[in-house]
Amino acid sequence: MAKLEKIENSVAEFKLDITPEKFEEGMQKSYKKNVKYINVPGFRKGKAPRNMVEKLYGPEVFYEDALNFVFGDVYEDAVKELELDVVDNPEITDVSEIKNGENVTLSVKVTVKPEVKLGKYKGIKLEKVEYNVSDEDLDAEISRLQERNSRVVEVEDRAIEKDDIAVIDFEGFKDGVAFDGGAGKDF
Repeated sequence: MAKLEKIENSVAEFKLDITPEKFEEGMQKSYKKNVKYINVPGFRKGKAPRNMVEKLYGPEVFYEDALNFVFGDVYEDAVKELELDVVDNPEITDVSEIKNGENVTLSVKVTVKPEVKLGKYKGIKLEKVEYNVSDEDLDAEISRLQERNSRVVEVEDRAIEKDDIAVIDFEGFKDGVAFDGGAGKDF
């Protein structure tokens, strides 16, 4: 059962109750998931009964996973019951104290679609804005797009021409002597 508290700035806040039976299902699933990692003296690893694990470590060891197991179903039911149009993942902001045999209450925040109220829109007059584009502006934009979308094509069957890109090796000399920084490979 869910109780809507408020919807403000497209964020709904509500309380969500998880029944003791549903929470127990989650605790059992959490036990089955985690028991293989728990060592209890006198038992092989992963073979300790749940009541022994809870005596040794406390039932709290299973709470987080138990809530994760049951939250999805309970949350979906609450969203349908409250008729919310959810657009984001929920955030659990508070969990009540978990006591045996009592409901677990979660406080949940979730973003919902905003309620849009249309104003007076019929009969609105607007001034037409003209955008004058010259041939030069059009040519400049086409050139910019051509340059941005161009690609380099390797050509090997002709000599280098103007505006080609070439990869060269070079070495510079002054008076017949090579100078420092005057050489380059794959430049």
